[in-house]
Amino acid sequence: MRETLAEWRPAVDEAIDDLVPREIDAEYLESFFGEPTYEYDPEGIQRALSDPLWDLLNRGGKRWRAVLFLVFVDGFGHDPSEYLPYACIPEILHNGTIIVDDVEDEASMRRGEPALHHIYGEDVALNAGNAMYFLPLKILTENPADLPADRRLAAYEMLMYELNRTHLGQGMDICWHNEREVRITPEQYLEMCACKTGCLGRIVARLAAIITDQPLEVEEAVASYAELTSVAFQIGDDILDVENSLGRAGEFGKEFGNDVREGKKTLLVIDAIEGSPPEQADRLQEILEADTNTDEEVLEALSIIEEAGSIDDARERALELAAQARAEIDGLDFDEETSESLREFTRFVVDRDV
Repeated sequence: MRETLAEWRPAVDEAIDDLVPREIDAEYLESFFGEPTYEYDPEGIQRALSDPLWDLLNRGGKRWRAVLFLVFVDGFGHDPSEYLPYACIPEILHNGTIIVDDVEDEASMRRGEPALHHIYGEDVALNAGNAMYFLPLKILTENPADLPADRRLAAYEMLMYELNRTHLGQGMDICWHNEREVRITPEQYLEMCACKTGCLGRIVARLAAIITDQPLEVEEAVASYAELTSVAFQIGDDILDVENSLGRAGEFGKEFGNDVREGKKTLLVIDAIEGSPPEQADRLQEILEADTNTDEEVLEALSIIEEAGSIDDARERALELAAQARAEIDGLDFDEETSESLREFTRFVVDRDV
C-alpha cells in the first residue's frame, strides 16, 4: 500500500493545485468564483486561503483517502486518471477538518510544525478550514467526468449526509474533551470515531461507487469497509500517540503526550480507567483533568495506560475491526490486485509507525 500511496500522491497534489492554485490571481478567481461584483483582492485571498492550505499539504500527509478513492475506481473497472479531480474531494475535506479540529483542541503541533492557527491566527485558520468544506463541491458543479444529473445529485446528497455526521462525531469529542469526568463507554467512543473519522472514509468509498454507477449493495459494502478501516485507523492513531511518547514509534508530528495534555478520552484511557486499580484510575483521571501537565505527569499517565494493558487491548480491537473490513469486500467482484490492495490497507492502518 505504501507503494500505491507514493505512486499516486504527485497526481493528487497536481489535481488539488488545479482546484486551489499555489499562486492566486484575478484570472483564477473569476474562472472559479465568477466575475466580481466590484473587485477581488488576489493578494488577500492568497494569504488567507491558498497559503494556509498549501502550508498544511506541503508538510506531508499520506493522501490515503484520495488514493483509496482511486483504488476503488480502478477496481470498479474505470480509469482512475479520468476521475482525479474527484479524488480531491475527500482529501481537501479531511485537511479542512484538521485545521478546524486543531483550533478547537488548542493543538500546538500538526505534522511536525506549529498548527496553522499559531502561524496565521485563529481567524484565518478557521476561515480556511471552513472554506475547505465547500471548495470541493465545485468539482461536482464543474462535472469533469461528464456525469449524468442523477449521479451528481446522488453525490451531493451523500456528501451532505456524511458531512453532517462528521459534526456529530466532532461534537461528541468536544463535549468529552471539556468534561472532567471520564464517563463514556467504549461503544460511545467507537460511535464518535465512526462519525468523525469513519464518515470521511465512507465519503471516499461511496463517492467512488456513485460516480462509477455501482449497485446500492456494492456502495453499502465498500462504505462499511471504509468506515471500519477508518475507525481502526483512529485507534491506531491513539496508539501511536502513546507509543511515540514512550519512544517506540516513528516521528509522529504531534507534541509529546499530545492526547494526555489535551485530556482526550481515547479508547486507551477508557480501558485503563475501567481496568486499573482505583488509586491508579483516579490518578489518571486527575492528570487528564488538569489544565496543564508536566512531562513527568504525562509519562505517569502513559505508564498507567500501559500497565493496564490498554495498548494491547486497543490494538486487538483495531485488528478485529480491520478483519471485519476485509470481510465486507470478500464477496465483491474486484480483481485480485485490487482486493489485495484493499486487504493490505486494513493492515497498514493498524501496523504503521507514523
